[in-house]
Amino acid sequence: MSDNLKKLTGKNPKDFEPVAYSLINNSDTELFRELVEKDDFLFDFVKQNVAFRLEKVCNESNFLNLLNFLKYYSPAYEDFIISTLVKYADEDLTDKMLELFENGSDNEKTYCAKYFSYIQDPLSLDSLNKNAYSENPALASNCASTLGVLKDEESYNKAISMLNSDDEFTCLDGVKFLVSYGNKNAVGFIIDAVKKSSMAENMAGELLYLTDLFTVYKNDQREGLFIANLIINGLGEILGLAQVFDFQLYEFLETVMKSPKTSASAAVLLNAADKFETLTENDEYLFDETKETKQEIQDIKKLLSGIDMSVLYGLVDEELNEKSEFVFTALDFTENEESMRMLLKSSNPAVVIKALEVLKQFESLTPDDKTTALNSVSDENIKNVIMAI
Repeated sequence: MSDNLKKLTGKNPKDFEPVAYSLINNSDTELFRELVEKDDFLFDFVKQNVAFRLEKVCNESNFLNLLNFLKYYSPAYEDFIISTLVKYADEDLTDKMLELFENGSDNEKTYCAKYFSYIQDPLSLDSLNKNAYSENPALASNCASTLGVLKDEESYNKAISMLNSDDEFTCLDGVKFLVSYGNKNAVGFIIDAVKKSSMAENMAGELLYLTDLFTVYKNDQREGLFIANLIINGLGEILGLAQVFDFQLYEFLETVMKSPKTSASAAVLLNAADKFETLTENDEYLFDETKETKQEIQDIKKLLSGIDMSVLYGLVDEELNEKSEFVFTALDFTENEESMRMLLKSSNPAVVIKALEVLKQFESLTPDDKTTALNSVSDENIKNVIMAI
């Protein structure tokens, strides 16, 4: 870290004030680039302090110098940069931003997309739509968010239609767009897409930045539990452990524990208890996490330890039917071999294979079981999987 960056991020006004003044007035792109590159190593409050210090230096005479910093994107400094540009915006600046949005780098376009959420120029619509599905996630998100601010119905309807795509990645792109767009009317459409997706955990993790578990649970308890179960499945594999804070998972599980038990809530609580036991027993999951995240994971584990498991095991077998969203979870915790064998006749090949695998774990798999399973499927590849179990 350079001496100037140490001063800029430090606590002494005699150090940081002249550096902030120089960075803005001399358009010190090298120092700003270094600042952005250190994003992951600086505490949020430090970055907030720096943003405030830089914003304080900006005025009508020097604000255009900020355009030189757009080559280096950081969400930590985006708000101060864009709010300053918007404060002094005129037609000439908007024309420059439109040109940059068309021909600039992804970083520059990301700032431009944010700019047009304030300066709502319809001439930006073409670039917003063109970049709304960029491989650069910040650019895509900013474009979708601004299209939401502009209430662009064409882009919203396009994303809704993408949820019905046979291509899972297209469907996920549609979900990400809708979440950033911010119209909560899309929640039901997204949940319907989640129910039929092989990337359900990914989609559930995106969904909860448009709504929250408590709202989904209040509207439909079973759907809320379904989304929560996917979040639990994804933790540590698809979803980061720190996201338990974003999803208020401790508070949600506490609510479920205090509510009357159902077969669905039994499946979720059993799954949660098993997952948090795994997360805390295996160092590879928690090794790189912050102290706060580690403590929250331990707190959730402790919360779940107060469950009467016998009650839950007595309920979960009710989910052993192929139409249940919890059938795979129920198979992980059941000992009901008769119900497992009934699932070998399922029209869902994934359920059939899962039931076979569980029977094998119980050392109860018979040749008749395999015959039943083979008679339930027509795909030769799936038949080969069944034969290999």
